[in-house]
Order: sequence, then structure tokens, then C-alpha cells
Amino acid sequence: MADEFRTTEVGDRYAQALFDLADETGALDAVRADLKSLRAAHRESADLRRLLTSPVLKSEDVSRGLLAVADKAKFNVTTRNFLGLLAQNGRARDLMGVIVGFERLYAKKTGVVAAEVVSAQPLSTAQLTHVRSALLKALGKAPELTARVDPSILGGLKVKVGSKLFDASLKTKLDQMKFALKRA
Repeated sequence: MADEFRTTEVGDRYAQALFDLADETGALDAVRADLKSLRAAHRESADLRRLLTSPVLKSEDVSRGLLAVADKAKFNVTTRNFLGLLAQNGRARDLMGVIVGFERLYAKKTGVVAAEVVSAQPLSTAQLTHVRSALLKALGKAPELTARVDPSILGGLKVKVGSKLFDASLKTKLDQMKFALKRA
């Protein structure tokens, strides 16, 4: 999902507020875990995506929906209250930007290097270990890997580290060839 990689000014401001609150209350790791869970749910649930982006839903309905998700998932009270506030302010559509901004702030504070690996098929443990060791060699730090499957890339890998995206997917290579052939 392209929206997962995009940050917004509003998302960054809300991320900073959430990060500061979580840090002050000692709930930084719990809130981070909740946001990772939300990101995964967003990727897998069309209903959640509709809840966050539908222009016809009132902010009260969105707030009730997000609070129900938070309660069912047993999110930290800081995360729960933040989701309610985000929806109340009509900013639920910015949740993915908030999550990206929060991850960036968390990485800056803790020194964690987060990397997302996207493949056309699930990677084996050996393949993930190979990717991790290659990133360790390139970055000088052990990355925290998140693996995701996206059949639309056809083959190869996409690796996102921070704001950098390394795209070695078959789809991109085919698109580049098609573009080159059209220019010739």
C-alpha cells in the first residue's frame, strides 16, 4: 500500500504528540506495539481502511469504531485515548502517516533501524536471515525486519529502510524495460 510509506505534516504533528505522551508515561514500547498491530490490521482489513477513509462516516462513528478496535485488541490506554482523539478531530485518515512518523521518532530515540521487506511470496527463515545479514553489512547495525507479501511485484524484493526504498522487484524492472522500449 503506497499510503503506508507516505508521511504528512499533520501525521508528523500527531505522531510527535503521541510519542511525547507515550515517552512521558513510560508506555513507549506498548504504544509502538499497538501501532504495529494497527498497521497490520490496516493492511489486512478492508473494513478498517473504509472506517478510516470514508467521507460519509461521522467522526463520532469513526471514534466509536476505533475505540471498539482498541478495546478488542486490548491496546494501551494511551493508544486508545489517542485513537479516540484522532477520530474526534476528523483526522482518522491520517493514522498511517502518524504510525510512520511515530516509527521514525522511535528509531531516532532508540537507535533501532527498521526495515520492511516486501516479496511476491513468503520468504523462508534462511532468506530472511540472508537479507538481515546483508542489511547489517550495509548499515552497520542489525535491522528490525518486517516481512510482507505483495504478489503484485511478481518477483524480487523491495526493501525499505527509513526513507530509502530499494526496489529490485520484477514488476519495476519490466516497467523500466517497457518504458525504454517505448522511447526507442
